[in-house]
Amino acid sequence: MQTRQFDVAIAGAGPVGMTAAALLVRLGLDVIVIERNATTSDEPKAISIDDEALRVYQSADLQERLLDIIVPGTGTRYYNASGRPVFQARAARPYRLGHPFKNPFAQPDLERELMAHLRAQSNATVMMGTELLGFTQDADGVELKVRDGSIRARYLLGCDGGRSTVREYQHIGMTGESYSDVWLVADVLGDPHNERYGMHHGDPSRPYVIIPGRDGRCRYEFLLHPGEGEAGVRPPFELVQSLLAPFRTLEPAEVERVVTYRFNGVVANEWRHGRTFLLGDAAHMMPPFAGQGLNSGIRDAANLTWKIADVLAGRLDESALDSYEAERRPHAEATVQLSVKLGRVVMTTNPRLAERRDVLIDRVMSTADGRSFLEEMQYRPPHVYRSGLVSAGGGDVIGQPRVFDTATNRTVMLDDVLGVGWALVGVGVDLDSYADAVSETCPVAPAVFHVPVDDRLPGGDVRVLVDVDGGLDIEFAPYRGKFVLVRPDRFVAAAWEPGDPPALASDLSWSLERKAVS
Repeated sequence: MQTRQFDVAIAGAGPVGMTAAALLVRLGLDVIVIERNATTSDEPKAISIDDEALRVYQSADLQERLLDIIVPGTGTRYYNASGRPVFQARAARPYRLGHPFKNPFAQPDLERELMAHLRAQSNATVMMGTELLGFTQDADGVELKVRDGSIRARYLLGCDGGRSTVREYQHIGMTGESYSDVWLVADVLGDPHNERYGMHHGDPSRPYVIIPGRDGRCRYEFLLHPGEGEAGVRPPFELVQSLLAPFRTLEPAEVERVVTYRFNGVVANEWRHGRTFLLGDAAHMMPPFAGQGLNSGIRDAANLTWKIADVLAGRLDESALDSYEAERRPHAEATVQLSVKLGRVVMTTNPRLAERRDVLIDRVMSTADGRSFLEEMQYRPPHVYRSGLVSAGGGDVIGQPRVFDTATNRTVMLDDVLGVGWALVGVGVDLDSYADAVSETCPVAPAVFHVPVDDRLPGGDVRVLVDVDGGLDIEFAPYRGKFVLVRPDRFVAAAWEPGDPPALASDLSWSLERKAVS
């Protein structure tokens, strides 16, 4: 069999692997996805997708597909030991990223939509029922061995889960802990819950979680007592029925999935090995209490895929790919730690600790700052980059407000105007200063825009984006009088005053060859 050539090969057709494939395809690359299973999963594993992830899917041209399968959620409500609601964690600024904040969904629905999208793309190949038997790599690419022959790609992404073949084949270990507590997770049908928020109950006698979904679906999670079940062993229906009895009656046909398992809080020791990369559960596994397992994997894909595309296009030096782990590891590790801490505090089985927790929460909620800390989830690790492909003034994400685009005379979401590549935005700068800024950033060929900071509409050749509801002004207020170079993943690469740019080429690993040609 002749070796087939691709830009990127992806091991694993789960949500993270197919998300990475969709992003790469949108960027014009030829991609192959190989999956050992014959079909996508019919088990509703992940159940919550956040606004960051939906923004990623928007960039992959998947927004309309996915809006049909989610519940537009409003966060998570926490209950104390007596069952009293104590606070609800929501977005600090609703819709800042252009999408609902935290959204229940069913993973089989997501996988079905991702697969249908990929199969409709001419530059995407999906091979189901195909096991990765091994691979070798050299200076130019990776050779993958499958049962019917071989596949060659410039890069290989290991998106093949917690028992990753890609990771294990390269003897990459993971650091962290596995936890002894056994939890039962039941996904059921015909449920009466219709709340648009998840519910975490901190009852020390048996902590539990309820997450309503669409069309009568609902997930229940219960901490099992010693002797009630073993991890990995399917529990009897009678146990599931008794646990759900306070909430509903249950028939066997209404159980969509039930599993028992222990949580892991581990991170791979190495995320890049030559031309191979680890993403999602292959790179990090975390307890579910922060709802960030799948969302973290989607962030991985959003961070890495555009860099690969820019390297292959000659805009970035190959060394830019080292920034993937440098940027993503700190946030992933912090998110794992947060998930572990939330589990220990919110889901404690120690009555005294639960009592102290509830007293402390009441005290914190009695002040305005305390309410903001809990309700706006200020305890979450900020998703910012302070190392990697960032220069002076960079590292923060730009939100996605609505803007009036003078090129089309339409009000649209910001990302739909910026496109899928780099963007150079002047914020209240002199229009005469654009020529130098465009020259300084020519290696990455950014789309160029002007954001006025007063109630005027300047003329000229630069495309103007106008604030319509205050959102655009808020996002770019920290950058008034500056040029802002926005990366394809909508993080700020650099910001500078006209005539005083930082060392963009070296800080951002721009290709020296392309810069010389430009």
